[in-house]
Amino acid sequence: MPTEAIAWADVTPSPVYLDAATAAPLHPVARQALLAALDDGWADPDRLYSQARRARQLLDAAREATADTLGVRPDEVSFTPSGTSAAHTAVLGGLRGRRRAGGVLVHSAIEHSAVLYAAEQHVAGGGAAVEVPVDRLGRLDLDVWSTAVAGDRVASAALIAASHEVGTVQPVEAAAAACARVGVPLYVDAAQVVGRAPVPPGWSVLTASARKWGGPPGVGLLVVRKGTRWESPWPADERESGRTPGTLNLPAVVAAAASLRAAAADAATQAARLSPLVDRIRARVAAEVPDVEVVGDPERRLPHLVTFSCLYVDGEALLHALDRRGFAVSSGSSCTSATLRPSHVLEAMGVLSHGNVRVSLHASSTEADVERFLTELPGIVADLRAEAGVTDL
Repeated sequence: MPTEAIAWADVTPSPVYLDAATAAPLHPVARQALLAALDDGWADPDRLYSQARRARQLLDAAREATADTLGVRPDEVSFTPSGTSAAHTAVLGGLRGRRRAGGVLVHSAIEHSAVLYAAEQHVAGGGAAVEVPVDRLGRLDLDVWSTAVAGDRVASAALIAASHEVGTVQPVEAAAAACARVGVPLYVDAAQVVGRAPVPPGWSVLTASARKWGGPPGVGLLVVRKGTRWESPWPADERESGRTPGTLNLPAVVAAAASLRAAAADAATQAARLSPLVDRIRARVAAEVPDVEVVGDPERRLPHLVTFSCLYVDGEALLHALDRRGFAVSSGSSCTSATLRPSHVLEAMGVLSHGNVRVSLHASSTEADVERFLTELPGIVADLRAEAGVTDL
């Protein structure tokens, strides 16, 4: 190897992946299940020949395993092409199923963009939506929520289980109780919770995304509890109990179910390991980087996620600078990172959004990874501020 190549290799930082809230690395169990299912799960499970019957067995087993992990009935579980499609289906199906009750959707100000886009479509079609605010820690205003869901012609309500941007855990059980008192079904986006923590009770419809817990991309979960007035918003289809159209990627579904079971079984151990690392990031960033705001609830939060914002730093420049040093993180809005628009979540909280960084850990994250990030971050931020002419902070 030429001397120049050796020298370059010596200084190139090894990659540290810190964006599990977007997509966790593929779980080893998912990889094993996916490879096995590619051999046995390629046929159409709705046919009658032997290969199809084997595929049907795999699909039924995946549904039962998923239901068992979530504590629901297998016939309440449907698989979708993504978490986004599951969210769209959940919102629009809940409104369609309750259209005789009214056309109002109540939702928090910090829902995922998939939910907000579905709400926009509903409003464009003549419906209405009521947005409930959050406080500076990103926690739902329960009083306003209770009043909103008790309003006239409310058909459905939507509340994210825990903020995908800042990690604040929402009072789902209390919000669900407020909905139950007035007979309004609650849809919960549990993408950041499923596979990491128990899902709070009281919901009627739930969605999740396999890639968040280490499953393969392209698999979402839609769970509709029995007794919920819900109707698919899509054209009729005989698959997945008519809830979501199209042929499933069965090998990916099998891998998603297997990895969900494995992730959920290890969730408490991982939470106990990762939460102190997040505490360390929260404390060290606040102490060692001038003019920074660590956002989100410091106690009622996800164990693996922390977000902070740096004044006088461009978010895109910070993202690229961290990437050059080998750190993969999110910046700006996690839902719209391709455009790096200011986060609607941070705006709703009323906190600093400039130079925003979301760090989210996973099962392979190490203490050494976190220490390296904390060691390099102050210098990276200082360099960017100096380039912008901001010094003496």
